[in-house]
Amino acid sequence: MRPSIELRQIGVIAEKEFWDRVRNRWVLAVAAVFALFALAIAYLGAAQQGMVGFRGIEATIASLVSLVIYLVPLIALILGYDAIVGERERGSLDLLLSMPLTRIELLLGKFVGLAFALAFSTLAGFGLAGVVLSQQIGLAALYHYATFVGSAIVLGLAFLSMAVALSVMAVDRVRASGIAIALWFFYVLVYDLLLLALLVVTEGRFDAALFPVLLLLSPADVFRILNLLGLDDLRQLYGLATVFPKALANIWLLAGVMLAWIVAPLGLAIWRFR
Repeated sequence: MRPSIELRQIGVIAEKEFWDRVRNRWVLAVAAVFALFALAIAYLGAAQQGMVGFRGIEATIASLVSLVIYLVPLIALILGYDAIVGERERGSLDLLLSMPLTRIELLLGKFVGLAFALAFSTLAGFGLAGVVLSQQIGLAALYHYATFVGSAIVLGLAFLSMAVALSVMAVDRVRASGIAIALWFFYVLVYDLLLLALLVVTEGRFDAALFPVLLLLSPADVFRILNLLGLDDLRQLYGLATVFPKALANIWLLAGVMLAWIVAPLGLAIWRFR
């Protein structure tokens, strides 16, 4: 009797998805974008203040966090929104499912392949910038930078998981793309504005203990907190020392929340696709 999930089948689908992105130069293009933006921010980020050159790892990471919050979710959503609905529209989904392949294996294979493509391009782009910056920063700073790159990959996986879930439930590619852009607007631009508006409307009477919990409901905010809480100067600058309580300012708790943002949408996609 065939096992319910066979890793070899998942690997075959994942390998195909990954090399498809390599062949169409998607991985190379995204890696180049990340490397160019990272180096530009590191050396030209303070040009408006009349300063040019490397400003230190904390200021660089703070600027790169903003860059990642805008770019990585958008790239992940664009990468995954048509993973299933695109196959359905092209008429190839029925052909794939007619093979000795379960629905779970197909879905997980696509997610893993796209995840590797996204992770590889992110690591290559920011890794190249890190090699350049390593000549000017110490080992401790390099550790902070590596942690930042790892968290950027996790953020991308969270939004890729959302995109795959969206692709399973969407009727067609046009609607899927529209909802993907709407998700990007909501989590990257609108959500924080809604929280700010809530504080303004309630004139500060909003429960201070609930506000940090609401921040955990956005993977973009969790990513920002993960990176800025580890840098003392930036934590004070952004006011996180007063807004975010020590009980929640735990790297393992925040990492667990990010993991939940990956697992939950993917689990929903598996349930719906079955």
